[in-house]
Amino acid sequence: MILSDCVQARSMLSLAPLLTFWKTELIPRCPHMADLFDGIMERLPLSLKGDIQDISALAEYPDIVHTLMTAVVSPASYDRELTAAFAPCSFEGFYATPGFQHLFLDRGHALKPTLKEKFDSDMDQRFLSVYYLVLERIYGFSGPLLSNLHTRVLTDEKTGLDRYYEEVPDYRFVDLTPVGVPRPLSEADHEWILDHLADQVQLARLIDLSQFEFRGFVIIRVQDVTEKAILSALERDLVDENSIFASPGIQQIESRLQSLFRRPDLGVSISSLKGDQVMVTKNDHHSKVDCLFLNSHHFCLKDLEGSVWMTAAQGDAVFRVADLSKKQPLIHAESEAVTAGIRSMLLSPLVYQGQRIGLLEVFSPHPHDFGPFEAILMSQVTPLFAVALKRGQDELTKQVQTVIKAQCTAVHPSVEWRFEKAALAHLDALRRGKRSPRMEDIVFKDVVPFYGQSDVRGSSRARNQGIQQDLTRQLTLALDIMRSAAAARPWPLLRQYVFRIETLLTALSGGMTSSHESSVFSLLNQEVTETFDSLKGIAGDLDEKIHGYCQEVDPVSGMIHHRQKEYEDSVAALNSGLSAYLEQEDAKIQQAFPHYFEKRRTDGVDYMMYIGAAMMETGTLPSFHIRDMTLWQIMAARGMALCTEKIKPDLKIPLDTCHLILVNHTPLSIRFRYDEKRFDVDGAYDVRHEIIKSRLDKALIKGTGERLTQPGRIAVVYATPNEEKEIVQHIRFLTDQGKLENDLERLDLADMPDVMGLKAFRVGVTLSA
Repeated sequence: MILSDCVQARSMLSLAPLLTFWKTELIPRCPHMADLFDGIMERLPLSLKGDIQDISALAEYPDIVHTLMTAVVSPASYDRELTAAFAPCSFEGFYATPGFQHLFLDRGHALKPTLKEKFDSDMDQRFLSVYYLVLERIYGFSGPLLSNLHTRVLTDEKTGLDRYYEEVPDYRFVDLTPVGVPRPLSEADHEWILDHLADQVQLARLIDLSQFEFRGFVIIRVQDVTEKAILSALERDLVDENSIFASPGIQQIESRLQSLFRRPDLGVSISSLKGDQVMVTKNDHHSKVDCLFLNSHHFCLKDLEGSVWMTAAQGDAVFRVADLSKKQPLIHAESEAVTAGIRSMLLSPLVYQGQRIGLLEVFSPHPHDFGPFEAILMSQVTPLFAVALKRGQDELTKQVQTVIKAQCTAVHPSVEWRFEKAALAHLDALRRGKRSPRMEDIVFKDVVPFYGQSDVRGSSRARNQGIQQDLTRQLTLALDIMRSAAAARPWPLLRQYVFRIETLLTALSGGMTSSHESSVFSLLNQEVTETFDSLKGIAGDLDEKIHGYCQEVDPVSGMIHHRQKEYEDSVAALNSGLSAYLEQEDAKIQQAFPHYFEKRRTDGVDYMMYIGAAMMETGTLPSFHIRDMTLWQIMAARGMALCTEKIKPDLKIPLDTCHLILVNHTPLSIRFRYDEKRFDVDGAYDVRHEIIKSRLDKALIKGTGERLTQPGRIAVVYATPNEEKEIVQHIRFLTDQGKLENDLERLDLADMPDVMGLKAFRVGVTLSA
């Protein structure tokens, strides 16, 4: 008999191993079976007691064969088991249970024509079990490696869906006898076999099946493993990042779920929650784009309120909808679903690490199509979809952030949700073929501005003094060198350099001007220092003086920056301390309610904040937070004054800070400027706020000419009586707390260009911690 295209084996169908089993094992355990067996043996012809030459002869004694096979298949499970018996090696059938017969065989015991081609292509896989039998019984191999399960996919005749069946061969009733002495296997042969257990061609190199006789029959048991196989296949599918986001992937998954639920008209959709948007992916797209967002329908979350989807998403288990058309009232989306033919549904929330990220839905055009069993299946596949959806959401987030960074650079966390929404809309526009150059305009209306600054007082004067001192130092060193050189050599040019340096020193002593720095640089670096090489060695200590000059001068700029660096380091230390304190305090209040915060560092720190319902993702903001923010500003200004006092002892240049707050509770609109990558006021009237901000730094008290801002005091500027009343309440509260001095000043500000009628309070800071 042919085992494969190239392998021959001595194989003979025989009932002898089964008859032996009856006599030696079954009857001793069940003596009452002895009479039955004796009757069978009397009726069984001699030709069927030994080797059976013609397998069709068994068909003449179906009752005897069936009775003998009760030792293999229990009568109680005969109608449920999928079992058949085949000749060894040739796999010609002679017995089958009804279930096996229906699935695999024609009216006889021949394989169905529709399965014949597939069966022949699987023959090599089946013959592996024959090799394993030889390895086990002749050469002593054992273990799980020798188990040979074969899975077959069949199309259900009624539903047209795939069903998965696992075949398990049982060689209990096959007697294996070597013909002659079997070829011995060395230790190297054993290792070779273990490395090639799944390769029939390689096994044939060491094992010649023609040297063995196979007598008896093989039992093939088949189990329906559709559920296990599809769950495993789904897990493999969903490992692929794009499996549920492109048309071929969702079609494949829908097909698998149809087989799992045994419903050919079952549909599937995956809903993803992203902010206030719901993105629904289902098998109605033709896009090959592997992106959750670009291959889905979009809905607003508020449009689904009161729907079965929202009910399911808020639950913890699979939610069954027996007949959607019977729900009252139906929201618009539900009516559309009923019109599309959806009647019964299973809805399962997708949860990843405790966070609800979406919803898995399977639906059917038939009412009452899903019961508890289907709900259990749904719960088994749900975790797989949750992991796949989370991976898709993470990829979408990367795409959104790429758009935001490309068009907006960094975005403050409080308004990031709005930029994400705009980026999603931008991606959606691209999906629909609209080639807009940038995202939609981002405007927040009716927000309240809050501005404050802590300015380093006298920073320009301190900087000029530092420059003046450095220039004086450098000119003095150069003058000493030129005087020593002129005394040693009667060169007229040296005396001229002495004169010019003395002239600059006299000018500097009278005050620093913008032209002094360039004049000093020009004289020293373009004329004086060029003589140094020629002057070396002409006087006793001249070389040492030139070396000392060069040591103090910066080699890149050619200038001395000692005092300037001390000034810059002092300003930087003060700025860093103030900035860190402001960020720390803002982080605390951000936890209470998110708001937009923007900070700049110059000679000091200034900040801009906006709050309003429009900037909240929920669209609501209690009004008392506006008063709360004003109080916070005054407390923060006092904190920065204390911060200054702590830093001042460590500064090399003495510096101080002045603190200013602008109270303006008139709502305005702000717009994100894509070209400048920042928010700015929107509208002609709202520009007034920006004008006031730009003028306040130099504001004077009306009638006195005194600067409004003073070290150790907080100035609060306002315009309306309501703002005045609120500020007084805050200052009195903080004064009672011992944080502010009891020296409140009420001031009118001098008119400034385009700014008139402003008033201010000024109060001292209690510097005790």
